[in-house]
Amino acid sequence: MEQRARVLIDCPDEKGLVYKISKVFYDRDLNIENNREFVDKENGRFFMRTVVTGVFESEDLTQALQRVVPPHSDIQLVLPRRKKIILLATKEAHALGDILIRHADGELEADIEAVIANHDTLRPLVERFDIPFHLVSAEGLSREAHEAEVMAQIDRYDFDYMVLAKYMRILTPTFVAAYARKILNIHHSFLPAFVGANPYKQAYDRGVKIIGATAHFVTDDLDEGPIIAQDVIPVNHRFGWQEMRRAGQDVEKIVLSRALALVLHDRVFVNGNKTVIF
Repeated sequence: MEQRARVLIDCPDEKGLVYKISKVFYDRDLNIENNREFVDKENGRFFMRTVVTGVFESEDLTQALQRVVPPHSDIQLVLPRRKKIILLATKEAHALGDILIRHADGELEADIEAVIANHDTLRPLVERFDIPFHLVSAEGLSREAHEAEVMAQIDRYDFDYMVLAKYMRILTPTFVAAYARKILNIHHSFLPAFVGANPYKQAYDRGVKIIGATAHFVTDDLDEGPIIAQDVIPVNHRFGWQEMRRAGQDVEKIVLSRALALVLHDRVFVNGNKTVIF
C-alpha cells in the first residue's frame, strides 16, 4: 500500500549527499513530492527535508539512508499522523484561546490532550471546548515540589509537544531536561531591554516604535532557546501602554500559532542555538 513519509536528515556535510540520498529513493521507486536542503557552511552541517510517496518498509528505508550518509547523522522517517500537544497556562487567555479556537476549527491539525494551569482562572474557557483541565496550584509549594506535581499530570498523557501558552513560571533544569526539544514558549520581544513587571508600560515610557513576539524552544537559558518564529508591528505616539499590550498580545498569539504549525509539520531543525526552517 502506498505511503507518504517526511524524511528528515541532519548530518555532517560532504559532497554528493543530495545525489546519494535521492538515489536511495529512486532505487525504491519512491516519488519525491517536495524537497528542501540547506548547508550550514560555518559548522559543516547538512539539513534536508523530503516528502516521499510510494511502497516502502520504514526500517529498510532508514537503514539504506544510514549507509549513504556520514557517521553521526540523525535520520528521522516521519509517517503522517495527527500529533498530540499539551498546553500549560496561568491566567492570560489570548494565546491559549487562540490555540483552542484553531483546534476547534480543524486548523491546528493536532489533538490537544489537556490544559494544565497553576491558577483556576482559565478553567471555564477550556471546558467550553471539552478539553481536560488540570489545576496544579503552586501555593505553599517550592518550585521543585510544584513541578513534580505538574510532571505527574503531564506524564499521564502521550504527547509530542508542550506549549507554554503564557505559562508564567520559570522552569527548572530538571523539568526542561525531561522534555528536551519538546517545549515551545512565547514571549514579547522587548527582552532583554524591558524585564520584570509590565514590560509594555516600560516600553511605552521609553517611546518604542515597534513591538513584537518571539516563539522558541525552551532551554535552561531563560527565554534564549532556539527561535522558531518572530514578528513585529509598528506603534506610535497615539498608542497608550494598554493599547500596546493588546497589540502585543495579538502578535504573540499569531507568532505562537505559526511556530506550532511549523513544528507540527516537521519543518524545524535545531542547529545549535539556532533553527533551520523549511
